[in-house]
Amino acid sequence: CDPKADSTRLILNSKAQDTVLHMAAEMGSVEDLELEDVLKVGYQDIKCVESGGPEPGVGCAGRGVITAINFLEESGAYDDVDYVSYDVLGDVVCGGFAMPIRENKAQEIYIV
Repeated sequence: CDPKADSTRLILNSKAQDTVLHMAAEMGSVEDLELEDVLKVGYQDIKCVESGGPEPGVGCAGRGVITAINFLEESGAYDDVDYVSYDVLGDVVCGGFAMPIRENKAQEIYIV
C-alpha cells in the first residue's frame, strides 16, 4: 500500500507498476478489474501486484490493502503459488495494514 508503489520494482526490473486501487478508480470499480490488469510477472516468474493507496492525507490506505487482498483472493491470484510475501509499511497506523496477519493469511511473519 506504499504510495510510491515500488515494492516490486526490482523484481520487475522496471518503474512502479499500476496498482489495484489506481486501476479500479480508472475503470470505475474493483469489480471491473481483471487479474491481468494488475499482475505482472518478473524475475524467475515471480508474480507481482501493488495494492496502492489514496493520496497522502486522503482516505484510508489500510482500506486499500483490504480491497487488494480480497480482489486477489476472488481472482485466484493465490492459486498455484508456493509463497506469498507482503511488503507492509513499518509505521502501521491503522488496522488495514495488519489484515494479512489478523485474518490468518500469513503462516509466518518476518520483521526486517
